[in-house]
Parts: sequence; structure tokens; C-alpha cells
Amino acid sequence: MSLFKARDWWSTVLGEKEEFDQGCLCLADVDNTGNGQDKVIVGSFMGYLRIFNPHPVKTGDGAQAEDLLLEVHLRDPILQVEVGKFVSGTEMLHLAVLHSRKLCVYSVSGSLGNVEHGTQYQIKLMYEHNLQRTACNMTYGSFGGVKGRDLICIQSMDGMLMVFEQESYAFGRFLPGSLLPGPLAYSSRTDSFITVSSCRQVESYKYQVLAFATDADKRQETEQQKLGSGKRLVVDWTLNIGEQALDICIVSFNQSASSVFVLGERNFFCLKDNGQIRFMKKLDCSPSCFLPYCSVSEGTINTLIGNHNNMLHVYQDVTLKWATQLPHIPVAVRVGCLHDLKGVIVTLSDDGHLQCSYLGTDPSLFQAPKVESRELNYDELDVELKELQKIIKDVNKSQGVWPMTEREDDLKVSAVVSPNFDSVSQSTDVEVGADLVPSVTVKVTLQNRVTLQKIRLSVYVQPPLVLTCDQFTFEFMAPEMTRTVGFSVYLKGSYLPSELEGNAVVSYSRPTGIPRVSQCKFRLPLKLICLPGQPSKTASHKLTIDTNKSPVSLLSLFPGFANQSEDDQVNVMGFRFLGGSRVTLLASKTSQRYRIQSEQFEDLWLITNELIIRLQEYFEKQGIKDFACSFSGSMPLQEYFELIDHHFELRINGEKLEELLSERAVQFRAIQRRLLTRFKDKTPAPLQHLDTLLDGTYKQVISLADAVEENQDNLFQSFTRLKSATHLVILLIGLWQKLSADQIAILEAAFLPLQQDTQELGWEETVDAAISHLLKTCLSKSSKEQALNLSSQLSIPKDTSRLKKHITLLCDRLAKGGRLCLSTDAAAPQTMVMPGGCATIPESDLEERSVEQDSTELFTNHKHLIVETPIAEVSPLQGVSE
Repeated sequence: MSLFKARDWWSTVLGEKEEFDQGCLCLADVDNTGNGQDKVIVGSFMGYLRIFNPHPVKTGDGAQAEDLLLEVHLRDPILQVEVGKFVSGTEMLHLAVLHSRKLCVYSVSGSLGNVEHGTQYQIKLMYEHNLQRTACNMTYGSFGGVKGRDLICIQSMDGMLMVFEQESYAFGRFLPGSLLPGPLAYSSRTDSFITVSSCRQVESYKYQVLAFATDADKRQETEQQKLGSGKRLVVDWTLNIGEQALDICIVSFNQSASSVFVLGERNFFCLKDNGQIRFMKKLDCSPSCFLPYCSVSEGTINTLIGNHNNMLHVYQDVTLKWATQLPHIPVAVRVGCLHDLKGVIVTLSDDGHLQCSYLGTDPSLFQAPKVESRELNYDELDVELKELQKIIKDVNKSQGVWPMTEREDDLKVSAVVSPNFDSVSQSTDVEVGADLVPSVTVKVTLQNRVTLQKIRLSVYVQPPLVLTCDQFTFEFMAPEMTRTVGFSVYLKGSYLPSELEGNAVVSYSRPTGIPRVSQCKFRLPLKLICLPGQPSKTASHKLTIDTNKSPVSLLSLFPGFANQSEDDQVNVMGFRFLGGSRVTLLASKTSQRYRIQSEQFEDLWLITNELIIRLQEYFEKQGIKDFACSFSGSMPLQEYFELIDHHFELRINGEKLEELLSERAVQFRAIQRRLLTRFKDKTPAPLQHLDTLLDGTYKQVISLADAVEENQDNLFQSFTRLKSATHLVILLIGLWQKLSADQIAILEAAFLPLQQDTQELGWEETVDAAISHLLKTCLSKSSKEQALNLSSQLSIPKDTSRLKKHITLLCDRLAKGGRLCLSTDAAAPQTMVMPGGCATIPESDLEERSVEQDSTELFTNHKHLIVETPIAEVSPLQGVSE
């Protein structure tokens, strides 16, 4: 048992499945015995009213039958119970019970019994008020300074204060700007009501101001108010506390001053009468209830604060004096005198646990029994330890850190692409041209092992490929259930996608509520975007791919693209994309090479990638495992840089157009304001051609908006072409330097960090930062380079010269033996001896110019190289002249 647990003096559980809140508990001498002993009054949302008089035989006893003085079912839910002088003509205490639509005042009395059962208690209804509005809470006091009686103020759910002078209704007033009701309290010293509004500020309203304000029979502004009859309801003072309040309590232990205590969601505040903060305390735990009470030290106030950690804290002003543990979360706490015991703490939980306790220490008298001593066999323990370590090692080897098998078995996702086109094409609103755009069906199958919830399937393909449906939702899937969905894919734009690979991602929740994600990739056929075409003998851009095996017939590699008119040319094949561009593929008859050529550099990517994939699949079927491709030409960086410059130029143009559009919009609004001022004038002046200027500005705004949209479309197409060219450059670098899959993944992460290009975060600055990081870490030559600091903020550069120099330097470092890695030793300087050495990262314009000159000699224009030496083997480290 903990030393700081609350000492249980008396406790009980109220009813079955009943609910309670902070207003459902009250302590008072409700039966007017005059002996100073309080009774515990509890009301529940189920309508039960109970009155207890605890007197346990010994500390910690539960409730006895005679402890319950009265239990009455009032049918309506009880929101709050209070005891005061609520009946006219007498100063005796009566019980006020607040229901949602009714206020009842009862007298509680006891009569001596004639048998051994003792005193019998009963309640008598003195009066009741039927409410026109749904009640929220209430407060009472000697409003207006009346003597010998208490008035009641009820706050409705729509923010109306209804004042009752005992048996009669006095008036009702709406609080200004009320949205949701807050806690309500009455300060007798200032004769004002204090509440916390939905604006998260404490507000004080004088009773006299409420009494003389305009009547609030209707929420709307009446004609009488417009004429000035009655006074406007004005707040006395406000204080913004920045959070919602749970409760308010007014404390006044002398006539000179009183304090307003407000319990917030994270803090509790002590305010003066005028709304100034006396002190505040930030709470460590979420509070549930509080109660200020008198302190033994003069000038200080003690406060009980219950929280959701089953704790009750005692503060003296802002100093924590005691902390005690409760068996439940309290929603109401009171302090009273029970059975001649002063200062008993009474707490009530929301499920009906009522406890009377006091503070103190409770030392534990429990002693742990002695454990039977037995001799340990250390040899057996060593054998068992080795077996467990072996099991742990095997599990880590087979599954890694995370147990992936369980997640994979929950849901299996598979995708199947139809080998044939749809009989009726699903393409709509295509912008390809005169060609008939086909569509192909993809079916995704979900197979689950356990019960799954909130399944959401999202499918993504690279634009301008579009889907007939890309989102599928299933609320529930029973165990061992299979769901299959189908959709069609087709080409919508007149340009080519950067990839033919699609991705199906499924997010779902396991029965335990844990969210999981599974995905499946599928590959679309090349014939979806490409048709057989006439081979071209000349082209501006050419690539040569070397292999280590004999050339394969192109008809067997691309059976669907054979041209019927030229069956004899088995080593030449033409492709015509739906957008109009053409690509020619040639296979050498004597050497182990393939050449791809086209008028557009970015169009080479899809055919090159498809060629390598089909060659690998062909030789795998033949049982040949040592097939490899290589690239021995010079890197086509010049063509790649032209696409980068075009994309960057469109970004700059977009910024200029948006800035100009913003200026014209400001001008348009200024002209509108001037025209509006002229039209409102009783003696309008001449327009002075403002209408003509407005019309001209409007036309400029429309044309600029059209230009911005057109530039955005061009920028999107340019970014797609740039991604295709980037994929091609990464592929060529991998073939050129024989990079591993991990190194190619690092290159892809550096060159393709964005799925979408925006003005705020563009491709150029992101790639430049990634490449600079690689040059600074794994491709660095000295520790001096590693000490260089990269900019922490990405912004659009002035030009692309820095980016192009870094890309050139990256290829130079790779050509001289540098390797990409992300391990912990990646930042270590390279110590390998390389021919010619690695150039350092340029730190000055002079050094950058020298590196650029060296790189120009290293990476010559690729199309000149292929035209002059079509089959000659050229080393990428060797300078080549025309």
C-alpha cells in the first residue's frame, strides 16, 4: 500500500450504471438539525436523489443500511443540487434540484419512528418552476444584497440567465455573444455573476446591470430596442485565459477581499474582484475538479484539485503541499463535517463511487516472505542461455528487426494486367490527335487472412496516363475473403509518361486498431502508348548499349511491333508513340550492340528501358544468368542540360506571370473602389474613363490568367519530360560504372526527389541540395569539403549553372572511382588511389571554371561522337575530339 493513498473513512457505490457530474454532489445540514453535522446529497442523471449520513463503526467500513437517509426517484435527470434559503417567510435550509426543464425546491425533514428503525426522512415539494429553455447549470446567493433569503440564477444551454426570486420568476437576460454555456458563479461581495464564455475569457456581469437591461423574451433585436428603450447589457470586466474552463468558485474568508478561482484545462487561476490575476498555476496533469477552501496560514488559500490520474493534489496558493492517490477519477469534490469529524474530503466519480476520506500516511505492514533458497546449476543456465541466444539470432536473420511475416499474411495484394486491349476503349477527353487511343484493364485482388476494417485502395500511374477509377473503399472484410476490383488505364495527353509502372497501395486497420499499409506494383504494356512505325535512318540523338551475348532478333523481343512490309529487316524496328514522336531500334549483325535513336532525347528512355528488361527476361528463360549490359559512350549531359534549362525557364516565366497578374488584380480592385465611391455619391462626378480603364484591366486579368494556366500546363509537361531524361541518365550512369542496385537507388533519390513540381519547392534547388550533400559526404576527397555547410533553406536559384556544374562533377567523381553509399563511414574521406585523383568541390569561381573546362573535355557532345564513330569503342575517361 502506498504511503500517500487517501485514508478511506467511508465509501459506497451508488446504483447500477448511473452517471454523475460535478454538480451532482452537495454537503449541507439539509434537514436543519442545527448540530453542525453535514449530510451528503447526491443526484444522478438517472433521476435518483440520495441523502447519506455516514457514521462508520470503524475507519474504512462500507455503507450500512442506516447510512442512507433517503432515496427518491424523481424520473427526470438531475443536473445539479444545492442547499440554501430558497423558501420565503423562513430562513431554514431547503434543497434545490435542477432538471433539464424544471427547477424543484424541496424541504427535507425527519420524524422519530416508533420502532427500532429510528428516524424516518421524507421530502416535500415546496414549489417548482417549469423552464422554457433547457437548463445547463445554476448558482444562488443574496442577489442585490437581500437579507435572509437566497435567489437562484439558472443558465440555459443557449446562454440565457434566468433569475428566480424564490417562488416567482424575476427576469431573463441573454449574455452577449454567447455560443456555448460555461461554468457560472455568484460573487456576493461585488454582487455580480462570473462565467467563462466560449471566447475563452472570464466575464463579470453586475446584477444591477442585468436587472435593468432590456428584457430577453426574444433573442432577436426588438423594435423597442431599436427605439432605445431599456439599457444595453454591458460586461463589467473580462479576462482572456486562452482555454476552456471546467469550474468557477468564489472564495471570501473576510469582508475586505474575495478571490475568483477558475479551473482551466491546463491551468488554474486566482483572480481579484476586478479581474486582475492574483496568481496562476500550470498543472502537470489534466484536471477533473477542484475546490478552494480556507487555509491555516493568513493570506493564503488552499485548493484541492483532482485529476485524471486518480490523484488529489493540495495546493497552498501555487505551492503543492500534499498529493494523495484515490481509487477513482473524481468529478466532484467537497469538504465538510461528518460525524464530528471536521475536514472530511468527499469525492464522487462519474460512475458513482462515493468516498469519504482524510489525508494521512499509511505505512505498509506487509513483509515479503522469504524465498526458498535452492542451489543454482550454472552449467545448465549457460546451456539454456546459449540456446536462447541462438533462437534470437536466427529470428533476427530471418525476419530482420520488424516481424514482416505477420503483416504480409494479413493482406495479400496482387495486380494482373490484361494481355489484350479493351474491346471498347474507355478513353474520354483525350488530347492525343487522330490516333485511336486504346485502354487496358487492370485487376487488383485483395486476399485477407484476418478481419480487416477501413480498407482503402489507391492506384497511381504516371501522368498523362489516367485511370477510370483510382480510389476504392471497403468498410469491412471478413476473414479468408477475396475482393477483386477492375479499372482501365489509357493515355490522355499528347506527351509520354516518365514510367509505365503503376502502384496500388492499400491502407487498412487490423482488429486491434493498428493501421497498416500494403502495396503492389504492376507494369503496363508498351503497346498502350506506342504503335509500330517506320524506321528512320537519321536522328539527332543516338545511344549504343553493349551486351556480353550475341544479339537477339528484335522480332522475338518485340513480337507485337513487327512491320509487315519489311519482314526481311529483322535487325531494325520502328516505334511511333501516340503523341507523334518516333524511335528507331537497331541491332548489330556482327557485334553485341543495340542502338536507339530519336529526334527527342527524352523519347529514348522508354524504349531503352524496355529493351534492357526484355533482354534480361529473354536470357533468363534461356537459363543464362551471366547476361549483362554496359554503356561505353560519353554521357549525354549537354542534351540533359537543355531540358533542365527549358524547365527552369518555364518556372521563371511562371513567377513573372503570377507577379504581373497580382499587380493587375490590385489595380482592378482599386478601380472598382473608385467607381463604387462615384456611384454612391449623391451628386456623382464624371467617370473620367474609369469604366474604360476597368474594362481594359479586366481583359488583361483574364488574358494573364489564361497565360498562367498555359504556362502551368507547359511546366507540367516539361517536368514529365525532364523526369524521363533523368531516368535515362541514371540508367546510363549505372551501366557505365556498373553500379549496384543500392547505389542506383541513391542516385534516384537524389535526382528524383519530387513527384510534383511547384513554384515553392522546385526540382532544381532540391536536386542541387541532394547532389551537394553527396559531393560533401561519400564522394568527398578531403575533410575540408566535409566542413562546408549547405544552405538550410531551399529557394529558387538565379540560374542553373551551379546545378549543371555539380552534376558534371558528380559524373567526374564516379568516373575516377568514387562510390555512393549512405553508411556511417560514408563521410570518411576516400583514401583509395585513383588515376589522376579526384577534383575537390569548387569553392571559388576560378576553381569552378577550371573544373568546367576539364569536364567539357571529359563529356563531349554525344551526338557528334556517335555520328563520327558509330561502332568504335570509346572509353568514357578518354577525351574525344571531332
